[in-house]
Amino acid sequence: MNMEKQLLDVLRRVFKDPSLDETCSQKNCAAWDSMNQLNLVIELEMEFGISLEPEEIGRMIDFPSVLEIVKSKVA
Repeated sequence: MNMEKQLLDVLRRVFKDPSLDETCSQKNCAAWDSMNQLNLVIELEMEFGISLEPEEIGRMIDFPSVLEIVKSKVA
């Protein structure tokens, strides 16, 4: 499974929205609130076997930024 699809699966699971796509962001996804941001961090860390820093978590505002951060940790 490629990383983009894997990440979308995590986002869809955390935000309980199977229709989410690569345009998902804090601005257009009502479920992306502060509580689900924490849930997202936990799921990403478990799914990809990574550890996210507070600064990185703060930059995770949309699909592209999350993908970039996860890629930098996994690579």
